[in-house]
Amino acid sequence: MWPFALLVRLWGLSLRFELTPADLAAYTKKDEPVAIILWHNRLFLAAEIVRRFRHGRTPYALVSASQDGAWLTAFFALAGLRAVRGSSSRLGREAATALVETLRAGYDVGITPDGPRGPCYELKPGTVIVTRRTHTPMLLVGGEFTSAWRLRSWDRFYLPKPFSRVRMRCEVITADQLADRDAGTAMLRERLLALNPDLPDVSAAESRRL
Repeated sequence: MWPFALLVRLWGLSLRFELTPADLAAYTKKDEPVAIILWHNRLFLAAEIVRRFRHGRTPYALVSASQDGAWLTAFFALAGLRAVRGSSSRLGREAATALVETLRAGYDVGITPDGPRGPCYELKPGTVIVTRRTHTPMLLVGGEFTSAWRLRSWDRFYLPKPFSRVRMRCEVITADQLADRDAGTAMLRERLLALNPDLPDVSAAESRRL
């Protein structure tokens, strides 16, 4: 896995992150464990977020206990991330328990609220359950790409082009803001969508011109 990990590292280093002082303060919040929340199609940014902003607070990400998950665990280790193994389907009870235990042990966790199979931008309620049970703040991650490729996957995964600019955003959500689970879930989805505007669909734009 190391050649691929090295390629991703060099690719990430080439990206030019742009962010405000307020965004930087949120990204570097280290006074307590946090849950880092980002859409599945922004996962390419995860290793660079950890490398640039989370020194000494390496987060754990939930990875399937399957054989495929073993490969992802190995890649995460090379990229500077750690893994919690468990069933991640729909962020159910097993996954929530693993993440809760990790937070209570004093470590950060990373959650893709619409992963691992989508639908894209559908926030699963387990995201809120984990942070409410531990009274943990969330860091909502935003990444707006100026130039990127999009894969033909269920989430239209973003691959930012090397040396391109990425407008990085980050917003802190406290546990008190999630006191009402349903309202909190709706609010989180709304905020994540606002922080992560999509690039125009080129094929759709071309179709309109035709």
